[in-house]
Amino acid sequence: MPTDRPFRSQYGPRALIAGAAVGLGAEYARQIAAQGLDLVLLDRDGDALRAIAAEIHARHSVQTVPVTVELARTDLVDVLRAQGADAGIGLLVYNAAVGTVAPFLELQPAQCDTMVDVNCRAPLRLVQALAPAMVRRGHGGVILMSSLSGNVGSAQLAVYAASKAFTLVLADALWAELHPQGVDVLAVQPGSTRTPGWLSSQPAGDELQGLPVMEPADVVREALAALGVEPSIVPGELNRQSAALLAQLPRRDAIALVSAITRKLVRNDGGHETP
Repeated sequence: MPTDRPFRSQYGPRALIAGAAVGLGAEYARQIAAQGLDLVLLDRDGDALRAIAAEIHARHSVQTVPVTVELARTDLVDVLRAQGADAGIGLLVYNAAVGTVAPFLELQPAQCDTMVDVNCRAPLRLVQALAPAMVRRGHGGVILMSSLSGNVGSAQLAVYAASKAFTLVLADALWAELHPQGVDVLAVQPGSTRTPGWLSSQPAGDELQGLPVMEPADVVREALAALGVEPSIVPGELNRQSAALLAQLPRRDAIALVSAITRKLVRNDGGHETP
């Protein structure tokens, strides 16, 4: 059920955004700061992170604390606690992800481990660390970035898509458990969005032309509007229609259809955070 609280009193005083340097994460930071929340911004790209923190502080006069950190670290929560970055967090946005595009049998074990660490373990640990205080206060929010790729496995995205399915199901369960205690949980399933990670995987020419591509600002705007209203959202009307049609297909047909698209993606062995 939607909350009657103003945004800052429901989700303040501080929001922690993981994967905040560019793309969707940076846009979350801008739009949340516009609501008057102070920010703790996490990313491995320190230069870009400090730049977005300075931009937001200058524009909105909120406190911005950039924390340069590898989100795959097993001691991530301890690092944040040592810096006091976990204090007063009323909203967690986990946007960071590593998405290595490659055939499954050609992935290195380290690449698989990194995707699981960043995409699955880190958000799990951050929710475990930050949600108890939200429950005690009786208000707060968690946004976990899943993906439309998490609905159906597809060629070249085996581990990434599986990790996004994990995020979606985790958010569903958290919504069921935490929503009655005043903490809003939302899974966001974007389709193609014009971010550095998405651009890195696109083939040259017009092979994927005709697919809907959203801008980060529009995705974030829809996500924040859905927080406290729904357990999950697919931003963009064309994306919602595509997801509904795909869900009606036999599983093997859905896999084949999506794989026909993902086979054309450009191999990206390094992966990218904040896609």
